Amino acid sequence: MLNMTQPNLAKAANVGLSTIVDFERERRPVSQKSTDALRSALEAAGVIFIAENGEGPGVRLKKNFAAEPED
Repeated sequence: MLNMTQPNLAKAANVGLSTIVDFERERRPVSQKSTDALRSALEAAGVIFIAENGEGPGVRLKKNFAAEPED
């Protein structure tokens, strides 16, 4: 899924849209269960999470991800 909007992410992670908004705006703590679901949904969409490597953690898209069909 290349077009990862807030509603698309909420649906893919099976969480409420308010959870996404609150997480992004740091309005309230989000449960570990919800955070794990968000990460899993983003990974399924082609995001790779990069651990701390001396320059800070980060993310990138999987190689050749743009060539994969959209859901």
